[in-house]
Amino acid sequence: MTMSEMQLAPKPDHVPDALVVDWDFTRPPGGEDNLNAAWKQLHDGPDIIWTPHNGGHWIVTRANDIEYMQKHHDPFSMQRIVLPEHADRPRLLPIEMDPPEHARYRSILNQFFTPRAIKALQDEARQLAIALIEGFKADGRCEFINDFSMKLPITIFMKMVDQPLDQLDQLLEWTEMSVRPKKPEDRTAAALAMNAYLEDVIEARRARPGNDLLSAVVMAQVGGNAIAREDLLSITSNLMFGGLDTVASSLGFAAKFLAENPAKRRELVERPEWIANAVDELLRMFAPSSTARVVTRDVEHGGVTFRAGDRIYIRPLLHGMDERKFANPMEADWERPALERNYAAFGNGPHRCPGATLARSEMRIFLEEWLARIPDFALDPTDRPTFGAGMVNAVLRLPLVWDPAGQR
Repeated sequence: MTMSEMQLAPKPDHVPDALVVDWDFTRPPGGEDNLNAAWKQLHDGPDIIWTPHNGGHWIVTRANDIEYMQKHHDPFSMQRIVLPEHADRPRLLPIEMDPPEHARYRSILNQFFTPRAIKALQDEARQLAIALIEGFKADGRCEFINDFSMKLPITIFMKMVDQPLDQLDQLLEWTEMSVRPKKPEDRTAAALAMNAYLEDVIEARRARPGNDLLSAVVMAQVGGNAIAREDLLSITSNLMFGGLDTVASSLGFAAKFLAENPAKRRELVERPEWIANAVDELLRMFAPSSTARVVTRDVEHGGVTFRAGDRIYIRPLLHGMDERKFANPMEADWERPALERNYAAFGNGPHRCPGATLARSEMRIFLEEWLARIPDFALDPTDRPTFGAGMVNAVLRLPLVWDPAGQR
């Protein structure tokens, strides 16, 4: 049974009929052409809605509610962040922990994502970006996802975890099954497959630890004790799925936007000092990831009554498109004031993504090096982009073309 064929959940008695909307986040109406425009439709209705799709859940559509729920784990818990839920899915740590337990495990990861640690990776990321671009620049075309966005951040991530690239295709297949499954059990199958792969990796790190991120997790202690095997598999699996997808998705949306908006692209070519701001704008406009919450006790919020056990879906993309939060949110403003760049793409509060600094750095390197070499490019008029929707939105294919003779 595919996601779209799943039986619709019955409406709970506490859900008002006026808040029920026919909305499947894996297939938003119109999303095959424009995911942003598809999701923006929800701002035409109530601030908080309920849908019978994907197990039945609430969706908060406005920035203030999204920020509040991302910051308040009581009662909006992160203990189960995936929809639709599958009973056998292994837990994802530390993201599916609430404070204070979450902080004890999160601290193991933080040392690898400090500005100093990221700076050490920047030269290698820049050299790789240049080499990739120069490799296809003379061709006048590329398929951006396979030729660039799946290579730059993923190669850097695999260096951080000290894993070879020879099994990357299999790892990416499991990641696709996890973040954009065709049926709920796909996500569980992907998690179990990744765990099986990591069993050998963990044993190898125990026998011979290195200076990499996986070694740090394997050798870490929490409360004076080694991390249990099941928890080690959960933490390392979550790292692999996150590191192999999210930044690549963000780069795809950024490249598509610049290909379709030559005036905004030329602004960055002529004013490269705006690129740092452009990174924030593009992440605000195309935040790819989402998470769910489980309500731990009965509570009223925003005029809506939630019951213990209710599931809530949080899509940061809706936060970035909210005109109550951002002036002209559907437009890219490279000079948007800093106070208006408080977007939610990486989460808010204690669960803010530890890889945010790395993701922003890789996005900036892409913009700087690509626009310095291929300032004029467009979508291939003979080959349409394709998209994937799910817990993480993505551009799956992005054919780009340019005139090789007209570039720098």
